[in-house]
Amino acid sequence: MKTRRAWRATERRAAKKEAAESGAARVPGLLATGAAALRGRTGWVLGSVLVLALGLVGVRLFAGSDDAGTPPDTRARAYQDYDACLLTDERGIVTGAPAAPVWEGMQAASLNTRIRVTYVPVTGEKSAANARPFLNGLVQRDCEIVVASGAPQVEAVEAAVEKNPKVRFVTVDGAGGASRDNLVRVASGASLKDDVAATVKRLAQEG
Repeated sequence: MKTRRAWRATERRAAKKEAAESGAARVPGLLATGAAALRGRTGWVLGSVLVLALGLVGVRLFAGSDDAGTPPDTRARAYQDYDACLLTDERGIVTGAPAAPVWEGMQAASLNTRIRVTYVPVTGEKSAANARPFLNGLVQRDCEIVVASGAPQVEAVEAAVEKNPKVRFVTVDGAGGASRDNLVRVASGASLKDDVAATVKRLAQEG
């Protein structure tokens, strides 16, 4: 004989079983409803939104990777593998220095021929002997053209012309000694910039 407590326990178990079966039965129904929605107009809308969101994330990540680096310089110039090097006194190429118009002429030649131009100031004693190691450094760097400004630098260059036949030399106010095939002398004056530009340009084009 079942007591009232036993009947209640039995009723509770039956209610739990019915609720579980009802919930399990609803799950496939919900899934089916969701699948049907995805197959309809709603599915197209959700899919389009998802694709758009993923596209925006991809663009953001790609743009972020570019921000981390240095943007390309649209003004960058492509140079030939050809160097014209200037040997100056310790003042270098500052405004008012003897080598300033020489450097401007070399820069003008670079614009026309796409050759690289650099300069090296000679520091220390003002003598050809002191300038010689600086000159040797330019020759060892494979400068195709070496331009000299200033008396010690010019003297060192003209002494090295014969020993370096593959290098083209340009001197400003040279001593006027024996001419060489690989030596060009230009005179200082109002046209110095233009003379240097034309000389370096011609030598670069001749190779």
